[in-house]
Amino acid sequence: MYQIISDGSCDLPQELAREKNIEVVPFYVSFDDQTFYKEIEEMPIREFYDKMVEHENVIFPKSSLPSIEDYQNAFEKYVKEGISVICICITTKFSGSYQAAMNARDILLETYPDAQITVIDSMINTVLQGMYVLEAARLKEEGVPYDEAVERLLAIRETGRIFFTVGNVDYLKHGGRIGKLSSLAASLLGIRPLITLKEGEIFPSGIARSRRKSLEAVMNLLDNHIKDLRKRGEDMKDYVVDIGFGYDIREAEDFLAATKERFRDVLDVDGIKLYQIGAAISVHTGPYPLGFGFLKKA
Repeated sequence: MYQIISDGSCDLPQELAREKNIEVVPFYVSFDDQTFYKEIEEMPIREFYDKMVEHENVIFPKSSLPSIEDYQNAFEKYVKEGISVICICITTKFSGSYQAAMNARDILLETYPDAQITVIDSMINTVLQGMYVLEAARLKEEGVPYDEAVERLLAIRETGRIFFTVGNVDYLKHGGRIGKLSSLAASLLGIRPLITLKEGEIFPSGIARSRRKSLEAVMNLLDNHIKDLRKRGEDMKDYVVDIGFGYDIREAEDFLAATKERFRDVLDVDGIKLYQIGAAISVHTGPYPLGFGFLKKA
């Protein structure tokens, strides 16, 4: 028996996390650098986005990672009952959440030396991390043993991709995520960057001059990646695709419909789900991120 835990970057809806018996250790968010709220629990995501949209380019919220104590509290109640733990954290390139979880693990092992606590650097984040966490939950539901589940999760980790765009680069720049995107001439008005996340880092994947063109280009990024995989003999039935969005649910629904139309002959499009990107990530993307998470099944 083992318990699946993730940090709040996984962006799973609360009801889905409860249904799958996944415990989520939340990040903290602040609009004034002084008062920090637990995402979802104390700061509902719609309230968070409303504040961003109402004060766009005026208020830049910040996030803070879960504390060592937060992780200790999450782990210990299972350890006391002899239940093993698999904890999945946001990529270490974006946050110290993984290290906080590791520190909590090491502290608990002093008291419970026989405890099994595996902390995984997912090398991904947001909706894609949620997909990865759901794979962990599926393995558990199917009765896959602890050690094998960890092995299978590590085996698919590097298959994860995020292809997305944002409304503008202001939040990426303000949040310190602009480094590798500087070549996109981020300061020019009207530029929408196209971004790929793989192996824990973000990479520039082009630019577009309008929102419509940027969304078309995001689809092209996914299309090209699928073509590359098929050339290598990969079966797309072994992969799962979902869509992550920010403030605008109507735009996301239109994007989903267009995705189904374009990829119907290639992917299990009826299985594609919409997930709202949470506060821990949107402090860096702004209120209008939209794109794909793509992952090989475990």
